[in-house]
Amino acid sequence: MSDDALKIGEFSFSSRLFTGTGKYPDVETARAALKASGCEVVTVAVRRVDLKARGEGSILGVLQEGGYTILPNTAGCYTAKDAVRTARLAREMLDTPLVKLEVIGDEKTLFPDVPATLEAAELLVKDGFTVLPYVTDDPVACRRLEDLGCAAVMPLAAPIGSGLGVRNPFNVEIIVKHAGVPVIVDAGVGTASDAAFAMELGVDAILMNTAIAGAKDPVRMARAMKAAVEAGRDAFFSGRIPKKLFATASSPLEGVIGSTQ
Repeated sequence: MSDDALKIGEFSFSSRLFTGTGKYPDVETARAALKASGCEVVTVAVRRVDLKARGEGSILGVLQEGGYTILPNTAGCYTAKDAVRTARLAREMLDTPLVKLEVIGDEKTLFPDVPATLEAAELLVKDGFTVLPYVTDDPVACRRLEDLGCAAVMPLAAPIGSGLGVRNPFNVEIIVKHAGVPVIVDAGVGTASDAAFAMELGVDAILMNTAIAGAKDPVRMARAMKAAVEAGRDAFFSGRIPKKLFATASSPLEGVIGSTQ
């Protein structure tokens, strides 16, 4: 089952690397990095991008030209009311039921406000949205969001843009084992080894922006992240060997000259 499509609501994707559009030095670098990543889903901050600008040189123009699935997000919203309003605006402007729900609870850490996220998620699901909520790595919060009808859950690995990697792999594993919807690690990945490790925990996909856009060579990092996500998923389904305290010979001793066995 390691090569099956990623299904989120009515949507199906072959790539398990989702990317963002912010922080690139210019549009051409963003275009090249998105192509190198092999991603199909690209998230766009509704409150920070001019959704009417779709001509040559605009980020929306690049996304439409590349045939990407746009995942609008409610970044910058601090209340459930604002998030719901922003999601509805995105649906009207972009003609998509998809929304990455973000309701921020703290301006410095950018951690989500979980109660407000639950409130907004319930309203958006009832309104017909395919909701992908950004949330803490709390298994209970993820289960509540799934129970409300969210199409996926997106626990953070570490604070947004921190590059710290997966800070609590045990919680992520618990979320994966109990989830009945896709689990997408969102925020905190810093380099390819972080992405591979997250996928080895069994998550279904990873969303990242800063790790690629903020790299010295975004295009090359995008290529590295693509390979890391694929390698990590293969490793998860391959079944790693058990960890042992002492060595185990990789070659049999039977028949070795001088062996008494």
